[in-house]
Amino acid sequence: RDFNERCAQCSEVNWGLTDGGRFYCRSCHNVTERTREVVNTDFISNTRIQTISKGLRKQEKTDGGCEWYVCEGFQLVLKKQAEALEALGVCPQMKDEILCNFWRRYLQKSKQAYCNRPAGETVKALSVCDSSTDVDSEAERPSLLHLLSLSESEGDLQTDCSFASSTSKVSESTSVCSGSVDGSLYLMKNQKEKLRMTMPMTLSFCYMALLWLREPMTLSDLLRFVVEGHIPYLNVFQHFPEKMKLCGLDLKIFCVESWPVYEEVYNKMLELAAFLDLPRFPDITDSCFLHPDMLCMKYLMEANLPDELHNWTCRVVKKICIGEVDFLTLVPGNKSTRKVKYDVLAAAVIVVVLKLLFLLDDHYEWLLSDFAEERNRNNKEGGLYFEFKKWYKVIKCSLDVEQKRLDEERAKYLWRCEKPLFYSAKKKSKVLKRRQMVVNLQNQFGKLSGSARPAEKPNPSSFQLSWSEENTDGSCFHGHSLKGILQEKCGLLTAVNPDYWLCTVKLCTEKLCGHLAHYREVDFPQSYHFVLRLFSFLLRIQPSYIHDEVCLIEHKLFNKKLCKKPKCNTGLRK
Repeated sequence: RDFNERCAQCSEVNWGLTDGGRFYCRSCHNVTERTREVVNTDFISNTRIQTISKGLRKQEKTDGGCEWYVCEGFQLVLKKQAEALEALGVCPQMKDEILCNFWRRYLQKSKQAYCNRPAGETVKALSVCDSSTDVDSEAERPSLLHLLSLSESEGDLQTDCSFASSTSKVSESTSVCSGSVDGSLYLMKNQKEKLRMTMPMTLSFCYMALLWLREPMTLSDLLRFVVEGHIPYLNVFQHFPEKMKLCGLDLKIFCVESWPVYEEVYNKMLELAAFLDLPRFPDITDSCFLHPDMLCMKYLMEANLPDELHNWTCRVVKKICIGEVDFLTLVPGNKSTRKVKYDVLAAAVIVVVLKLLFLLDDHYEWLLSDFAEERNRNNKEGGLYFEFKKWYKVIKCSLDVEQKRLDEERAKYLWRCEKPLFYSAKKKSKVLKRRQMVVNLQNQFGKLSGSARPAEKPNPSSFQLSWSEENTDGSCFHGHSLKGILQEKCGLLTAVNPDYWLCTVKLCTEKLCGHLAHYREVDFPQSYHFVLRLFSFLLRIQPSYIHDEVCLIEHKLFNKKLCKKPKCNTGLRK
């Protein structure tokens, strides 16, 4: 109505609007480069868009890029991670039914979509960027369902028109320091009241979805698959479409130059579940993989320990009631319930059982081992007795090899992505040529130095260490017996050893400390430290976190004795 220029072809003044917001002549159908301008934003401030046009977004004339938002980048990351998890055998409904709904709820709670954008926040955004330029076109808010969901029929994205037009103004000023529309604004604005999306939080989203589905994948497995390259995380932005240009602050948001940390991902998952107001998660029953009895069986197999130890782990789990449904099931936002790290809990139970049977004081376990060795030498007809000394040597050899390989892989890891980044079409050929030259030089120097090519990433497996009873070298201890260290008493098998030493008598209550007990290697027996080191390698976490869980289990197990003897010193046998 306000566009009165004559058509360049037919000289008529009869204009219409395309889906992309451009003017076209209704007489000769000529489409101009001129787009519609929003003159009065107050007129449409209370209007809500019900559906989003699938027309082309505003294209940059210089480099062919398109407008995109930070949340779209994270959405692409989640999509790639969900597809990788499906390829690993996760339930197919995780992506479109679970993870997609969590993501929609997050967008709504963080007021990025499915809600009216608060007017105050838009004004603040414009004042921060000091945008005074005119708007060439009314930018349309991107459809946030298209990339993540396989079907686009389940609801339409609802957003505020005033925000859509105002972010176009923001993009004019932020394009200098970021390729995304809201890259610089994303890092500027105060987000204390809501969780700001980060790359580690993408893994928190994935683990939360896995936990909701009760999938047989722990958080330690998830992070290990990330490190091994089976789940996109490091340099994942190289999988972005070419039209989504990354530069400046976008790299600060999406470029990761550190390995994911267990505690950070887990704590963010708890915050995220509470932030989304999620209901109680599905019950973790004794038939679920995440139940301590099931996980203990897995870790006993991977640690090459006798199968008979599983009976003892089950007895400990039952004794201190850590296998109950209410204890294991996550209830977001409930501060009275303890949050369970299922893999760490199972490993700690095994450590406690080893202390109950072998004491792990650098003395008693070797005496038992000498007795078992002599018995196996003299009597070869029955089953073999478990020798702690022989197990220690076999595990230490394999553990040292695997730890060295892991350290070398991490040291040699190239943090720079394989796909070169270029921010304009003019520099594309130059960057690609330079990249090819670097690759050729690396190959030539590699041949001259005789260095081997980097090994291909290993096939995904739930086990890092595998042991077979078919081996003739006797390196598998699964079928070995515990008879030499057990005795029958009142119809029950009990340990011959009547003693036990506590890791700590009193748990730390300082919240700022972050640990229930302090752990230093020099303060504890080497056998105990070796067992912690083994499980810290399997779970890819620090030994101190397993030590915390061991202390907590011990205080539950010996609660009555601790109440009677509160003044006992650390390390004394009771």
